Amino acid sequence: MSTDTTDAADADNELRERITNFLRRNFPQIQMHGGSAAIAHLDREKGEVTVQLGGACSGCGISPMTIQAIKSRMVKEIPEIETVHADTGASAGADGDLGGTSSGDGMSPSFPGETTDDGGDDEGPQAPF
Repeated sequence: MSTDTTDAADADNELRERITNFLRRNFPQIQMHGGSAAIAHLDREKGEVTVQLGGACSGCGISPMTIQAIKSRMVKEIPEIETVHADTGASAGADGDLGGTSSGDGMSPSFPGETTDDGGDDEGPQAPF
């Protein structure tokens, strides 16, 4: 291995370590909530990194905000990085909606405070919020 190749590998490893430390330091909630963040691809010459969020991040409703925060903050804090690609790897449901919230049985998700009158007498349990 030539010295140039060794230097490039050392620079890649050093940058990977800085990115990993950035994620741990700035986004501890990822691990605290059962998620994970890993570098899927790094192109030091182009200044591009792809971060893959996994675990609980795949179904988390705030993961889009976490991804946006990672993208905006990483380019500011790590000068070698110009472009950040990040996603949860969650694929679209069979019906094409992201996150698979549609079950195909005519039901839709409900939210606290939302009321529907289906004519039934059973109110069911109330949410604690």
